[in-house]
Amino acid sequence: MNIQNTDRMTVHLEGKAIYDIVTADSFDRLKEEIGALDIGTRKICIVTDSNVASLYLHEVSGILSGCCRYVTSFVFPAGEAHKNLDTVASLYEHLIQEHFDRKDVLVALGGGVTGDLCGFAAATYLRGVRFIQIPTTLLSQVDSSIGGKTGVDFASYKNMVGAFHMPMLVYTNVSVLKTLDEEQFSAGMGEVIKHGLIRDKEYYTWLLENQAAIHERDQTACLTMIVGSNRIKREVVEIDPREQNERATLNFGHTLGHAIEKLMDFKLLHGRCVALGAAAALEICRSRGLVSAEEVADYRKAAKAFGISLHVAGLDSKAVIAATKNDKKMEAGVIRFILLNGIGHAYIDTTVTEAEMEHALSAVM
Repeated sequence: MNIQNTDRMTVHLEGKAIYDIVTADSFDRLKEEIGALDIGTRKICIVTDSNVASLYLHEVSGILSGCCRYVTSFVFPAGEAHKNLDTVASLYEHLIQEHFDRKDVLVALGGGVTGDLCGFAAATYLRGVRFIQIPTTLLSQVDSSIGGKTGVDFASYKNMVGAFHMPMLVYTNVSVLKTLDEEQFSAGMGEVIKHGLIRDKEYYTWLLENQAAIHERDQTACLTMIVGSNRIKREVVEIDPREQNERATLNFGHTLGHAIEKLMDFKLLHGRCVALGAAAALEICRSRGLVSAEEVADYRKAAKAFGISLHVAGLDSKAVIAATKNDKKMEAGVIRFILLNGIGHAYIDTTVTEAEMEHALSAVM
């Protein structure tokens, strides 16, 4: 698989360059990239969680201090349970106390929870301020940091409150994956594999052929993988920035995956739930003759190789199906389900029945 321009790609919307995605093997280029944004007279607030703060806040804060007038930080407790409006309110209060104005900048340093929460705060504080994504988990590097979807959970409903708000830069340091635990890395691979399944069979095949190097977190292999996923995500976002049609295909595995995630009280990581949902969706595709049994088996083998368990215990399939009716992907009372018409070709389907979902869930429960 040939990938060019591996260190930088630009996201365009309506023909206009909006932001760059920079991929590097350290934080060494961060000062240069931030400096190019012309924010030397502005203030920066680094938003991060308690886990990431202990690893990277000091280093990143030191770098950013040389790029702007003043740096402050807001650290919240790690975990999906804190991705809510209460945490956003505390962040608003911090920004008000620090006298942040509309030209100042927020920086999301962390995984998907941090990026979504910081992005939502940036979209809504003073009706919108600029922000930068510095993703530190595989899941956030390949998915949530790109595309401008921000949001928080409301009660038990995932990402029910949100806004589209594009970052001004995404800076990915591949070397941080070395500090990621196996569970987090495996969860990220759930989204990586999904990208190949929905849009690029060649990339999907490359993932299957390079399982060992990826599993060992070989830096070259991981950089190639991340850039490949970023390219796919960028293409879809550029076609459909506000998820009116094509971008919905990125939700392959999410309909049942989100329902499982909710019923498990968010104790399972998002990427793992997406992988479970993808396995179930592939069963529907197989039963409809859209993919082969061998292709389903290949997916399950790949998931196992990357440490993703495709079995969840303690749930009732009817409860999972009921939970899908509260998902934000519902449209006029009908679920927009994402299926595959062959590997690499996702499409939106509104005809999936509850009986099909129940049968599909038997493959993971």
